[in-house]
Amino acid sequence: MSKQFNEQLLHIATIGKTVGIKGDMKFYIKCDFPEQFKNNATFFINKKEKITLSEVNHDRGILKIEGVHSVEDAKKYTNVKLFTTYEATKENCHLEDGEFFWFDIMNCEVFEDGKLLGKVQEVERISINDYLSVKTDESLVKLEKPKSFLIPYHKPFILSTDIEKKIITVSGAMDILEAS
Repeated sequence: MSKQFNEQLLHIATIGKTVGIKGDMKFYIKCDFPEQFKNNATFFINKKEKITLSEVNHDRGILKIEGVHSVEDAKKYTNVKLFTTYEATKENCHLEDGEFFWFDIMNCEVFEDGKLLGKVQEVERISINDYLSVKTDESLVKLEKPKSFLIPYHKPFILSTDIEKKIITVSGAMDILEAS
């Protein structure tokens, strides 16, 4: 995969192993909008190829790909990543006030009391909560702080998020960093 491909498309799910005998497959969501995985939704699997989902069962974490009706057909999609565009995400996924796309939060600098703690590398969903995976600022790493740490992405830890300035202001994160 070229770097350009990765910049233009978002990895939003990975297809897992086959389930049963009719070509059903497990899938693992890597984004914060599971509602985009629905019957007849189309996703990229590489730079030029797309697949369409014929059935999606969120409760069981299972999908079926259009035209795939056997285990043998399904196996070639094991570990295949599903991608979408930034534009499609913004068009198909509704945000409430104070909500942000994960890709907008990435690379935001994290500050507490005016001090730079680090930069968001990834947003991780653990159970039902989102966490910012922060790469610790070098000045703190030199003071023997961990190279990375997680901050729960909710109050009281998150005070504000400014996507335009790429700044997230936090409270209590220094305690988390020191305890990591």
